[in-house]
Amino acid sequence: MDWMAWTLPTALFFCAIGLLLVGMTLAELRRPCVERRGFLPIATTRGDRLFIGLLVSAYLHLLIIGVSDWSLWVASLLSVVWLLVVMRWG
Repeated sequence: MDWMAWTLPTALFFCAIGLLLVGMTLAELRRPCVERRGFLPIATTRGDRLFIGLLVSAYLHLLIIGVSDWSLWVASLLSVVWLLVVMRWG
């Protein structure tokens, strides 16, 4: 495991992704979802919205690293807000 810099933010990130996946699995088992349309231009399921939210969050982190000197915690906070918006209204 020497190939990865295991810092607190890195560990929190991977724990959060793991918890999201477990939560989504339990939600799908309890209440299977149907495709719906929100502000995204396609019909999506919960899993689709999670994937889109995580993908945009990764690009948001890269954008903030590349064009600003903001802390990664700002990017993480913006990503959480984005993910919540996409999961609710996307």
